[in-house]
Amino acid sequence: MNIPFASSERSTVGIEWELALVDADSGDLRQVAQTVLDAVAPESGREHPLIRQELLLNTVEVVSSVCHTVSQAGADLERAIEEIRRVTDPLRVELMCAGTHPFAQWTHQKVTDKERYATLIDRTQWWGRQMLIYGVHVHVGIEDRDKALPISSAMLSYYGHLQALSASSPFWGGKETGYASNRALMFQQLPTAGLPFHFQKWTEFEAYVDDMLKTGVIDVFDEIRWDLRPSPKFGTLEVRVCDGIPSMAELLSISALTHCLVEHFSAELDAGHALPNLPPWFAQENKWRSARYGMDSILILDENAEEELVTTDLDRLLTRLEPVAEKLGCVDELGGIRDIMTAGASYQRQRDVAARDSGQLDAVVASLVAEMRAGRPLP
Repeated sequence: MNIPFASSERSTVGIEWELALVDADSGDLRQVAQTVLDAVAPESGREHPLIRQELLLNTVEVVSSVCHTVSQAGADLERAIEEIRRVTDPLRVELMCAGTHPFAQWTHQKVTDKERYATLIDRTQWWGRQMLIYGVHVHVGIEDRDKALPISSAMLSYYGHLQALSASSPFWGGKETGYASNRALMFQQLPTAGLPFHFQKWTEFEAYVDDMLKTGVIDVFDEIRWDLRPSPKFGTLEVRVCDGIPSMAELLSISALTHCLVEHFSAELDAGHALPNLPPWFAQENKWRSARYGMDSILILDENAEEELVTTDLDRLLTRLEPVAEKLGCVDELGGIRDIMTAGASYQRQRDVAARDSGQLDAVVASLVAEMRAGRPLP
């Protein structure tokens, strides 16, 4: 099977941000996505270029165009959100983002009336119906198809770092889960979701996709839902690790880290250097550790089983990536990673709010709504 890889300018960037629609008074989810999409559509039957449909009617997705910097991508997302708010504000609907809604019940949610979503639910049943989760996807352009899989494998060495920074789903259905990212472990229950297989050659990847299509595991390529996957139609590596991120400042910082890592590994390949290659069993353990412990994770760094606290390794990594950030025009955004390390990731802030308010999770939703409005974490 031949899978063409689209021509893409190196290290361009695009961001996809899934947003929950919540009632301004109760904080519960509202099933008004179709109302929003109809109102913002440029004309009947046409999709808005920056605002997209999602699986559930409580969700809209905002997407950037192809950009050269994360700040440009952020400007696209801001414009999309302004358009959405012109529709949602009169409805008393707020926007919110986290890996999960703190107390909403999955049994109360409605699925978008579209054949591909109905097919997904029919096949996946109980697990598919429980996918009341939100995430962020960052696309980074790769100019050479043969770089895509080696860079994807190298990114697994920093999977835990990205997941810990973005972890924002400690609550599920009104309960404390004990996990920083409950979303990460829920999403992998879907067929073809979770950590990617280790392929170094494009022909190996093509053979895998061919097998999946022949056996009916997937009907189209996009049904491969790996946490890291090549996106042949865009010519990008799509990094799908992160939980939903509550504020624009954090979104751009974590996207900048992703952007810098991909460019760093691309430059390493150009220089003839070997990329890190974390064994699959260590990658799997790091995913669990970062989902469970978040910013307190002790991660496995390499094939020699060296370990380090995620924040200590992040501090070294940020220093190493400073020249890359200069090149990509995201020095300030990358520096925001240290702000997250200081102020705490979203799951930590959510737990703090719940503790202050005697476990009342509507207060947690209110804090997430306020952070979305402010564009930054709030104390």
